[in-house]
Amino acid sequence: MTAPRVVLGVAGASGAALALAVARGLRVRGVETDLVVSRAAERTLAAELGPDALAGLRALATRSHSVGDVGASIASGSVPVAGMIVAPCSMRSLAAIAHGFDDSLLTRAAGVQLKERRPLVLIAREAPLTAAHLRNMLAVTELGGIVFPPVPAFYLGLPSLEAAVEQIAARAIDLLRLGPAQARQWDG
Repeated sequence: MTAPRVVLGVAGASGAALALAVARGLRVRGVETDLVVSRAAERTLAAELGPDALAGLRALATRSHSVGDVGASIASGSVPVAGMIVAPCSMRSLAAIAHGFDDSLLTRAAGVQLKERRPLVLIAREAPLTAAHLRNMLAVTELGGIVFPPVPAFYLGLPSLEAAVEQIAARAIDLLRLGPAQARQWDG
């Protein structure tokens, strides 16, 4: 049996630690990961996690694609993937996905998930939200995507920000339904 294949997009919103947590979570599950990182995300990764963050992220991926390579394999619906997570997802990328602007490999790959009716999870990172943000979130949801703001599970009493990031990443991966849920659950 072949390992599932997932696209991990990283957009330029704050929250670069989410990208690394998702990449680690996918690797632990034995998932093949196709990585595409926007130019703004490269800058955010360096600013938030240091100059080696992008190299570390690429090391966790099975394949890494240039954001400008709209002819890459993940730009086609004929390439079987189990879904895609954009972690974090900027409001610019969310708007492009919501309106079908397949102007980069990241937004094209997301559009492919929607047209093929595959799971698309957008860890949308912005606060507060404008009416335009909310309309775009509704549009993506109506198209079949899942908007997943990185809200900590306060009820779990997680001991650190790092634990909260790991929990958010695990929940996002669980939404792809690749196997048994891995995120910590409320036990009542």
